[in-house]
Amino acid sequence: MDRARLHHLLARESAEAERRNPRSRAAYAGAGHLFGKVPMTWMNKTAGAFPRYLATARGARVTDVDGHEYVDFCLGDTGAMAGHSPEPVTAAVQRRFAELGGATAMLPTEDAEWVGADLTRRFGLARWSFSLTATDANRWAIRLARAVTGRPKILVNSYCYHGSVDESLIVVGPDGEGTARAGNVGAPCDVTLTSRVAEFNDLAGLERALAHGDVAAVLMEPALTNIGIVLPEPGYLAGVRDLTRRYGTLLINDETHTFSAGPGGCTAAWDLEPDMLTIGKAIGGGIPAGAYGLSAELADRLLGRDDLDLVDMGGVGGTLAGNALSVAAMRATLEHVLTDGAFAHMAALAERFEAGVRAGIEAHALPWSVTRLGARAEYRFTDPAPRTGTESAAAADGELEDFLHLYLANRGILLTPFHNMALMCPDTTGQDVDTHTEVFAAALAELAG
Repeated sequence: MDRARLHHLLARESAEAERRNPRSRAAYAGAGHLFGKVPMTWMNKTAGAFPRYLATARGARVTDVDGHEYVDFCLGDTGAMAGHSPEPVTAAVQRRFAELGGATAMLPTEDAEWVGADLTRRFGLARWSFSLTATDANRWAIRLARAVTGRPKILVNSYCYHGSVDESLIVVGPDGEGTARAGNVGAPCDVTLTSRVAEFNDLAGLERALAHGDVAAVLMEPALTNIGIVLPEPGYLAGVRDLTRRYGTLLINDETHTFSAGPGGCTAAWDLEPDMLTIGKAIGGGIPAGAYGLSAELADRLLGRDDLDLVDMGGVGGTLAGNALSVAAMRATLEHVLTDGAFAHMAALAERFEAGVRAGIEAHALPWSVTRLGARAEYRFTDPAPRTGTESAAAADGELEDFLHLYLANRGILLTPFHNMALMCPDTTGQDVDTHTEVFAAALAELAG
């Protein structure tokens, strides 16, 4: 890679982004009452000097306040995997909130049992409860795991992603031992007091950590996603299940991002057998929603404990969790939008996306790779693709990533801002994918000079 050429192209695309987006630039400059100038500080993770401001969104398209339309492969970093404002969800939310009235009355609705039954059909777990985010679903699952096992620690994979769960912010350090992930804000304690860590795809490292006998649960994504897609090697996930059972440790699958693998995520696609499963974002069709499921055996063990107050003091709270509006949105999304047929359509498009990216990489003999997980695909600046989170983190190239994001956005294509990941929704078309292929190829040609 000619870094001088990359710097020149990055500066050119940055200047073009500022020229094209005066209203977004002005809105950002005037946001003096927002912490970090944005509604959430992670919105500053964007290529260029400021984020684009949203005007409208429908299906696989978004429009910014400067009037530019984009093919959206970001889709709210999975939160809009059903597409933006899908009609069945819009109608269900309208009916619940405007016609029937009431979003949060602290009363259950009949929709909740339908959603629980469908989640059982998809993922296999027998009992379900709801949250508003996957972070909260993970926090509650962790508390239940500690309660039922009597053990204090949670094990995660290095560079995993489970929202802002404190126990998950640990990585494998240069000495092979667990250490706090750089940049963590306001940790309540040394993370090694609450957590253990092993590299993804490393069964020997996992067994060493479990052998201490103090791990209540392994909380893991069946494939790493937020550090770039890292797929499991043959036999790895079966080995994880065998080891957790051998050492009396519960297994929690976080399917929030890996839901892209199919209607039942990786758990159904790969015949996995977790004790608990957490999921968020996509199942609400854009309305805040999350859920955690438990095996029937585990649910009965917990409910049979007289010493656990699961009604009031159990830490499994959230007044708005399971509210009527979120549950209505989940039912509409699962019943009418993210159907088995929709996933087949989305996976086929992601395969087409993957092929287009691979052709571009091969045309310039770049040492890059592209990986797909169902309806999701990602290109990486290394070949072969990373096999652990640490390898994946080491393959990052911030300048190159920013150039590609700006180049694509200036030509009407949005990727997930945290990395080079594209997600398909039911409204994504073959032409959308081909547009990315063409623009991506043009970007590579410019880099090659």
